[in-house]
Amino acid sequence: MADQLLDAKGLNCPLPILRAKKAIKELDTGATLEIEATDPGSVKDFEAFCRVTGNDLLGSSEDSGVYKFLIKKTG
Repeated sequence: MADQLLDAKGLNCPLPILRAKKAIKELDTGATLEIEATDPGSVKDFEAFCRVTGNDLLGSSEDSGVYKFLIKKTG
């Protein structure tokens, strides 16, 4: 279970990333953020976001058009 849940369903790029960036900034190091999004482009966006920011993408999945991402804040 994530420390925080971000509902980004119905939002298109770049809003899910921008909201996630703001939410992660408020978390303590080691905390996790789960994001739910409906934008298919968010899959590549969150992979790139984690690569650039150094945060860990612990997992991602898709179910009925809802994409879920679990990110751990590393620093």
